[in-house]
Amino acid sequence: MKQKIYNQLLQAKLENKKMLAILLDPDKVVLENLDFLISKINHSPATHVFIGGSLVTTNILDELIIRLTQKITLPIVLFPGNPSQISTEANAILFLSLISGRNPDYLIEHQVKAAPILKQTQLEIISTGYILIESGNETAVERISKTKPLDRNNIDYVIQTAQAGEMLGNKLIYLEAGSGAKQAVPLEMIKKVAQNIEIPLVVGGGIVNLQGIQKAYDAGADLVVIGTAFENDLNFFNK
Repeated sequence: MKQKIYNQLLQAKLENKKMLAILLDPDKVVLENLDFLISKINHSPATHVFIGGSLVTTNILDELIIRLTQKITLPIVLFPGNPSQISTEANAILFLSLISGRNPDYLIEHQVKAAPILKQTQLEIISTGYILIESGNETAVERISKTKPLDRNNIDYVIQTAQAGEMLGNKLIYLEAGSGAKQAVPLEMIKKVAQNIEIPLVVGGGIVNLQGIQKAYDAGADLVVIGTAFENDLNFFNK
């Protein structure tokens, strides 16, 4: 059970089955409208629901996940900005290390604080190398982590960073343009990184339409994350 979700990711990659996660920011979810949101998720092609944000201030995290799991059969995966965003109600957690930056808090300190909390849970822990890519504007991740994204034109350095993350034992590599990014992760970068790592590749940020999802898949993304575009238009997948 402990590696169920990750093993499913590996199997999907092996079979070239593309995956899609809808990212929900608890600060932007209105519980009174949750049933409508759930119906849209259930009628979407999503394979996972990610929960989290760079800075979550609301205290509805547990309630939100409980209500989601009552009506959604998809895995609920935490996507935390800090240890306060851990909920035992979820199925798994992306144990993120911001390997594109050099702020020790986001490389290891938050993880150290989270470790004893996670040891008391049954959450499946999925070690994830998180790489922030320059996207044309300052994103919440950049602002809160006080780190700079990697140059979107320096693909070789991004490849090296992804490979280092894999060698350090990360189970996923996550290329992130950031929430509300002006530009998505370059397709050539997705392609080259996918060709140079063996673990599943997650891509998110700045994807604004279904064509953008398909292009990321075609370039080599194993799992695409949609957040802001779905938040802004719950009919996103009906188009």
